[in-house]
Amino acid sequence: MGYIHYGSHTVYDIQYHIVWTTKYRYKILHGKVAERLRELIRQGCEARNIKIVRGSIGKEHVHLLVSCPPNIAPSKLLQYLKGRSSKMLQEEFKELRQRYWGQHLWASGYFCRTVGTVTEETIKQYIENQDNGRDDETFKIVKD
Repeated sequence: MGYIHYGSHTVYDIQYHIVWTTKYRYKILHGKVAERLRELIRQGCEARNIKIVRGSIGKEHVHLLVSCPPNIAPSKLLQYLKGRSSKMLQEEFKELRQRYWGQHLWASGYFCRTVGTVTEETIKQYIENQDNGRDDETFKIVKD
């Protein structure tokens, strides 16, 4: 079951599975670096009202399943989390600053997939069953 959240004008259940990797896939996320990264991600999510449902930090990648407010785009969330963590980790761990002399700890891309309790097929069926009198359109106008 999802995590229903309430805002001043919204009710939402939006979850994202997000994965990102270190630049060059260097295996640097272990020990104190991994612990500090987990703390930074938790702080960043809490500051943005994002709930971490599950997460894991591998040697060269991060997996997160988050429940996110509708006003935060996944790209902005990742920009914030990756940028802040890269800056702070390199300030705190000299060995990272030496390895990543170009200031970029993370690879430029990421993976993101939405997660839901309703399947795509269920949504398609719901939309198709709206009464409009025509069955040949993929984007319909429902008659009143």
